[in-house]
Amino acid sequence: MATPAKRRVVITGMGATTPLGGDLASTWQAALAGRSGVRTLEQEWVKRFDLPVTFAAQLLVPTADVLARFETKRLDPSGQMALVATREAWQHAGSPEVEPERLGVVIASGIGGVWTLLDAYDTLREKGPRRVPPLTVPMLMPNGPAAAVSLELGARAGVHTPVSACASGAESVSYGLSMIRDGRADIVVAGGTEAAIHALPIAGFAAMHALSTRNDDPERASRPYDLARDGFVMGEGAALLVLEAEEHAIARGATIYAVVAGAGLTSDAHHIAAPDPEGSGAARAMLAALADAGAEPSDVVHINAHATSTPVGDVAESASIRRALGDAADGTAVSATKSMTGHLLGAAGALESVFTIMALRDRQAPPTINLDDMDPEVHLDVVHGGPRALPDGDLVALNNSFGFGGHNVALAFRSV
Repeated sequence: MATPAKRRVVITGMGATTPLGGDLASTWQAALAGRSGVRTLEQEWVKRFDLPVTFAAQLLVPTADVLARFETKRLDPSGQMALVATREAWQHAGSPEVEPERLGVVIASGIGGVWTLLDAYDTLREKGPRRVPPLTVPMLMPNGPAAAVSLELGARAGVHTPVSACASGAESVSYGLSMIRDGRADIVVAGGTEAAIHALPIAGFAAMHALSTRNDDPERASRPYDLARDGFVMGEGAALLVLEAEEHAIARGATIYAVVAGAGLTSDAHHIAAPDPEGSGAARAMLAALADAGAEPSDVVHINAHATSTPVGDVAESASIRRALGDAADGTAVSATKSMTGHLLGAAGALESVFTIMALRDRQAPPTINLDDMDPEVHLDVVHGGPRALPDGDLVALNNSFGFGGHNVALAFRSV
């Protein structure tokens, strides 16, 4: 019996709130301009706990400036960010009419409602159990943002929350792709959200020696592929994409921004935090995404790399890209946008998917900033000094996302 053809899945809407801007347009323009969203933290708890790292990439536009007061009171910051990005993405998609049973939601988080959890624990210790807010559990649940968005949109095809550390946002897009291909939904709102710029996560990552300690020069602290890089920079925000079956999008006259052509997911089984230095698992993910997309390594013109600015991780990813693409890597424009946004953890793969789609739409690969002295162990064509024009025609681009625990996710997008 013949295998049924896969449904073609397209992107019809996007939304974001990030350290670069409060919406998609401002975030993208800042990325093309090479602007840093990293700033010194002004919160009193930085001095109170004598944190070794005193900067991060915080939201440029606070959610309280956008949402109603009752919404900020009932949602963890991660849920608030997801709601802001969802509303923009849904409007960007034309507020489509779809049967609730054909609408799904997949919103990832790497850490979940850490602000709610720790604030509630402080309340318990200081004031007793009767003062713990009644919505504490719904607010701290990692699936809280996805549930809030499903309620907002009335989605009944399924609501899901992948948790795979820093690969979570990309995995959510792959899950949404599968939901539509499998016939469970016609539209899926997918992406990631993270709000973990809090004393405890900062202290924890710093104890691992994972964070940059460039406290005197925060805007230049995130420097992927640079010989002087010393760790990643914490970021926060949300990015959501509206995935839609192509026939459904065409029938309603939607604008199509790109095709979600393929996804590849693998695991390293190497170390709880460090990547496989050979990059074999990451390479397999890229090759699987290309095979799923019906594309060859020579078709790839652009990669939005995971590129966190850690000494080991950047070199391992370089090796994985060379392993996957071979000589074709020499002509592939690689962008490391965490140099501007910091690392949004569970939202990173979603935001970088948005950047990849926008690069295909505008035929512009965003720059990598703070790259002054290329690490000789990195053998990639890294875009820096300004954006780079991409060619005309049918283009294929990859977005890479890797996470603690050995999670590897690669997404392949095609231009339209």
